[in-house]
Amino acid sequence: MFTAAGFAVSSRAEGVLDPQGPIASAERTILLNSTTIMLVVVVPVIVITLAFAWWYRASNTRATYQPNWAHSGAIEFVVWSIPAMVVLLLAGVAWTGSHDLDPARKLSPNVKPLRIEVVSLDWKWLFIYPDSEVGTLNQVIVPAGVPLEFVLTSANVMNAFWVPQLGSQIYTMPGMTTRLNLLAEHAGDYPGRSSNFSGDGFSDMRFVVHAIPAAAFSNWLGVTQSEGATLDARAYSQLARSGSDVSIKTYRSVEPGLFERIQRESSGRPAGSAEE
Repeated sequence: MFTAAGFAVSSRAEGVLDPQGPIASAERTILLNSTTIMLVVVVPVIVITLAFAWWYRASNTRATYQPNWAHSGAIEFVVWSIPAMVVLLLAGVAWTGSHDLDPARKLSPNVKPLRIEVVSLDWKWLFIYPDSEVGTLNQVIVPAGVPLEFVLTSANVMNAFWVPQLGSQIYTMPGMTTRLNLLAEHAGDYPGRSSNFSGDGFSDMRFVVHAIPAAAFSNWLGVTQSEGATLDARAYSQLARSGSDVSIKTYRSVEPGLFERIQRESSGRPAGSAEE
């Protein structure tokens, strides 16, 4: 069984402000830019509020109270133009980010990504490597520096897949598939979790992404394919039962088409029906 110590990688748990991939780095930039833009309004408002409170205090005899004053076009211009500029700037940041960071967008058109199928269960995470026909429970082993293509679904209720240091949160939904492309730039351990409440075991629904060198990943695949249990229909029916399971497991063989069958059954479609 894989352990972090076996590959001598360090654990990082700093979260969204400690990005370890291009998607998370871009999202941190958007977060900081948006905060800066909003502070352009928030800080002056706070300063002016304090200044007005100080100047118009009861003991200040120099302050002139003028309750009756005419309409001021200059004041109206300032009051409306500054918020309008802030909205336009934030809209530009959101528009650009929503296209550049589309979860389904491949990170590199010239490099084949590692495809990983993800199934959220009550309350655990199942990961299937369709090209290698192996699987893991509550952990993901990936090569550092290689694009990752996650294809996600849920066997029952909606959940949310999120690795803060690698980037975007995305939902898993029964009967549907979503796609998320990420990349771990450096070797390390990156905690992941479900960020959508889904029942009693939600708080234990965690996993770790272990990013390791390419050679170590190839070695892990070889070891996994020669050891561990087989994830067939019977084993999956046991695994899919409701209940928390924080254990870490590996499967040397996964039944072909298991992910598609889970996705089909969770939608209520009969076996052999056409995909939508």
